[in-house]
Amino acid sequence: MHKVLTEEIPERNTKLLIAKIVVIALHVVGIIGLSIPEYRDLFLRLTPLQLLTSLFLILAFHRGWSDVFPIFAAAAFWIGFGSELIGIHTGYLYGDYVYGPTLGPQLWEVPIIIGVNWFILVYLTGTIFHKVPNDYYAALLGATAMTAIDYIMEPVAVALDMWYWKFEIIPLSNYAGWFGVAFLIHLIFRKAKFQKGNELANILLLCMILFFAALNFTLTI
Repeated sequence: MHKVLTEEIPERNTKLLIAKIVVIALHVVGIIGLSIPEYRDLFLRLTPLQLLTSLFLILAFHRGWSDVFPIFAAAAFWIGFGSELIGIHTGYLYGDYVYGPTLGPQLWEVPIIIGVNWFILVYLTGTIFHKVPNDYYAALLGATAMTAIDYIMEPVAVALDMWYWKFEIIPLSNYAGWFGVAFLIHLIFRKAKFQKGNELANILLLCMILFFAALNFTLTI
């Protein structure tokens, strides 16, 4: 038994190292590709694939596989997606905006991949704060972190035709709505009974933040 464990640890460390290299490479290549006008359209078409790759890597290193985890994942997807449906068709929650073609196939005028994006962001930020003992405080920190990420992401998303705002103005209601929905999903994340740690979460979240931060400088915004 001890021999098996000692063999598994180096193998897992090797897989983790490879995954980290893949994560860094994907985001660096993405920054370069989106920053060069001649290659931008190609890399924009690959945006949904990059999100799905991030999802795959998260699930590959997730340890808390229980009956509850898929329920949380589905809740995060549908609450996030549902909030976008409300936003698109009513103007409530986030303000007046419409989605462009960059994020791929749409359902009721909302890209399907948006639900995946909500899950990824809540999962990563929730995992970062999973050791905070108080559920509500942890949800507050997670929602605040997500709102900060959205602030960095918004100008890039508009520049890359992911979505457009009415009068080209990002309203404060967008950040308030984003915070509120994120807080709700984070609270579900905290209350759900499954192991919250993920060895890849830190590097993946950091790369996502640096990705959008860098594009704020390399794109014409």
